Amino acid sequence: MLGSSEISDCYYPNKPILICPDTPTPKHSLSLSNIDDQKFLRFSIKYLYLFKKSINLDHLKCSLSKVLVHYYPLAGRLRTSEQDDQKLVVDCNGEGAMFAEAFMNFTADEFLEISRKPNKSWRKLLHKVEAHSFLDVPPLVIQVTNLRCGGMILCTAINHCLCDGIGTSQFLHAWAYITTNPNSDLPIVPFDSRHVLTPRHPPLLPLNHPGFTKPAIDGCHLDLDLAKFLQSQPLVPSSLTFTQSDILRLKRQCVPSLKCTAFEVLASHTWRSWVMSLGLSHPIDVKLLFSVNVRKRLNPNLPPGYYGNGFVLGCAGCTVNDLVNANLSSAVRLVQHAKSSLTDDYIQTLIDLLEDKTVKPDLHASLVISQWSKLGLEDLDFGEGKPLHMGPVSSDIYCLFLPVVGNSEAVRVLVSMPESIVEKFECYMKDSWDKPEDNHNGASVTNGHQGEENGHA
Repeated sequence: MLGSSEISDCYYPNKPILICPDTPTPKHSLSLSNIDDQKFLRFSIKYLYLFKKSINLDHLKCSLSKVLVHYYPLAGRLRTSEQDDQKLVVDCNGEGAMFAEAFMNFTADEFLEISRKPNKSWRKLLHKVEAHSFLDVPPLVIQVTNLRCGGMILCTAINHCLCDGIGTSQFLHAWAYITTNPNSDLPIVPFDSRHVLTPRHPPLLPLNHPGFTKPAIDGCHLDLDLAKFLQSQPLVPSSLTFTQSDILRLKRQCVPSLKCTAFEVLASHTWRSWVMSLGLSHPIDVKLLFSVNVRKRLNPNLPPGYYGNGFVLGCAGCTVNDLVNANLSSAVRLVQHAKSSLTDDYIQTLIDLLEDKTVKPDLHASLVISQWSKLGLEDLDFGEGKPLHMGPVSSDIYCLFLPVVGNSEAVRVLVSMPESIVEKFECYMKDSWDKPEDNHNGASVTNGHQGEENGHA
């Protein structure tokens, strides 16, 4: 097995079961916000955790049952609204989360050897629910796979319509907290309602939203649909880790005139490298879409404990020529401008705009970056220590900024690309590593942590 990243099949000693809330929960229909209800979010966020020591399955099931009392919409089912079949609601019926237990004949150390790049065979580590449609899949699916060495792999699939990255992290930490403190109150009380993000009537749409598009009236299609082109080819994952010194080296390309955060400079560098590796025509417009947490950008702020989708997509754009022929600072400024544009007024008009279900993110010639590296996902502890590895179950054309276990300042960049261009992409990405570190004014070179500002989409 060590010579391949393929993993063997799981053995399931029992059929998967439904874990219901421990006590009765409210029975009602929960309306989703327009941000929750975007069609591009109709999938599950899939996390994979590797732990050195397994947790008693009965304890995990018991604590899951208890935490679902607080996060009861995750025990419900998605349905179409009776008023509008284009909109989704959550039927909070307490039906339960899907829980599967399995065994696999390998060790945690063996998995660590292949953990840098996800492999399609890793999907075996998450129970596949046989369902007729997306709506029939429980919003929360969990598989615990015990390993030969006494360790375990925990995989979770959490419906993106109900939670964003901050919300999923909040839920998982609540589950871990109740596992280790079964008689204690949760440190963060979840806020379930989505009415705080309702559109205005009538809608007010004076602002331009460059990250979104809708089908042309005349039915014409763009000559370039990069997302479709990439997905039509066999893709392989590229995984590169940037340490704190690597990121500081990138920042030094921007000083002394520009101060930037780690996210801004790494996102800009990744975008430029991605575009250069694809060899696109210079007049083409390209975009970078990235998730930005807006919980504290709205007036009033979203309530504490809000675990629904509290992010919008920032959008930086320019021509290929302007991106690849200018310096890194130019791309960073585009990203910073995109972030500063996300005012309360901009977000409110976007919520209004999304009332039109034909509106969707413009993915035709865009790189999408989702940041998982500042959400505390790697700190999850069910009582036997933090994970040895944390990451996605699979990789696709969306780029993830992942945490590096044991190094809070490092970021792992993961994205899947056609095999023919991966080497070129990695060469451009690594180019900054080969440049000598300059001794510019250190006042401008800071870690620039953005906290939860760039939240996982």
